[in-house]
Amino acid sequence: MCGILGLVARSPVNQILYDGLLVLQHRGQDAAGIATMEGNTFHLHKGNGLVRDVFRTRNMRALRGNAGIAHVRYPTAGSAIDHNEAQPFYVNSPYGIVLGHNGNLTNTEQLQQELFLEDRRHVNTKSDSEVLLNVLAHELQVNSTMRYRLETRNIFDAVSGVHRRCSGGYAITAMIAGYGLLAFRDVYGIRPLVLGSNQTEQGTEYLVASESVALDTLGFRFLRDIAPGEAVFIDFDGKLHSRQCADHPTLNPCIFEYVYLARPDSVIDGVSVYETRLNMGENLADKITREWDAHDIDVVIPIPDSSRPSALQLANRLGIPFREGFVKNRYIGRTFIMPGQAMRKKSVRQKLNAISVEFKDKNVLLVDDSIVRGTTSREIVQMARDAGARKVYFASAAPPVRFPNVYGIDMPSRKELIATGRSDEEICREIGADRLVYQDIHDLKAAVRRINPAIQSFEAACFDGEYITGDVTVEYLDAIEAAREKGKVSVDEDAGQSDADLSSG
Repeated sequence: MCGILGLVARSPVNQILYDGLLVLQHRGQDAAGIATMEGNTFHLHKGNGLVRDVFRTRNMRALRGNAGIAHVRYPTAGSAIDHNEAQPFYVNSPYGIVLGHNGNLTNTEQLQQELFLEDRRHVNTKSDSEVLLNVLAHELQVNSTMRYRLETRNIFDAVSGVHRRCSGGYAITAMIAGYGLLAFRDVYGIRPLVLGSNQTEQGTEYLVASESVALDTLGFRFLRDIAPGEAVFIDFDGKLHSRQCADHPTLNPCIFEYVYLARPDSVIDGVSVYETRLNMGENLADKITREWDAHDIDVVIPIPDSSRPSALQLANRLGIPFREGFVKNRYIGRTFIMPGQAMRKKSVRQKLNAISVEFKDKNVLLVDDSIVRGTTSREIVQMARDAGARKVYFASAAPPVRFPNVYGIDMPSRKELIATGRSDEEICREIGADRLVYQDIHDLKAAVRRINPAIQSFEAACFDGEYITGDVTVEYLDAIEAAREKGKVSVDEDAGQSDADLSSG
């Protein structure tokens, strides 16, 4: 999971892109970067850390130009601490391209070999995003019909080539020096991407972003979601072009976006994230009513923040008091996307503190958006007991996470998933709860489809094990898990930053 932005404006874009990254900070906390375009020169600054830590006044002043892209990252491939893997990435040929990528490719190794042996291109990091950039660069080169001039149709033909070669989930923003901003989405529509506009006295400005909340907060009007397989190109004169670049695109949005990843005030593929979470709470309440005879729940308490809408609706549906039982320290990162199990476990009690009066001598139902590794859940259940709870029940707004996600979410190892190989009763014992209730997968899909019935299918592999790209095998999962173990490095190493002015002819 990463956050991406792309902007073609009529005035300097550095501050707008910075503000947009702050809005998308929840999508990645490991690194941030901005690249702007001034004439034929890219200005680039990126580094490891939060947005507020990566950029200083001197960096912002150097990011000159009226067009740019921006990125916040947490790693799904490559290294969590190598500042060289912060994005955007740059390649100087052809024309000069910078690119930001949200998602994960599933055929990276094959592409690396093709790039080296056939395309004569060198990839300098372990990041699949750099691989994708070089695939795009090669396709632009081979699809150019004129030696010195790139036409819009050539750009769209190049994207078609990317779709044919690249498998997995990806949403892309890229700038081509001297030409404009390119944005496109994978053929399955796994990763989200939206388009907005702003009308000024000088003309129309266009913004693409991972989530609609970025458009809202930056004052842009939502136009539409970029369709699966579609490419949008905005030239530096502000003219928008679009084309479907895939042969057989289908919409299969990642359902985990609605469960946890996206902000509740976003709308993705015509679906309000907030409304889906309300629906999840209703479905959980109905399941409790069906399967839990004479429940003795005294109070429903959410685990901040993503689960709050589900917990509120669940409590309303059951007619049980809803209470805030945990106070969240806003200065601790989201534990799910922090690299390293030890760091994740350590941060839980720094992140949350219990309000004892809401737990003492009560049977409490804790509601969370999901249970992934179980570390956080175990710690929170114990916190509730320490605060005086008589019984601690636990509800997950999502089904059991039993399978790795390979399309852009950091849970690639099956042994890290508490639900893999365990029954619900065994998971309940592992986290120390008195009872555990999970959302059913068909109810989760119904919670989203109730808002937009046009969505026929979802990317839900982490719950059902069905990998939509068709190229994920047991051997593939074994290989990425082995690579993950081999590549583990200390998160205490120094992080760096880099600046560059990259001239293009």
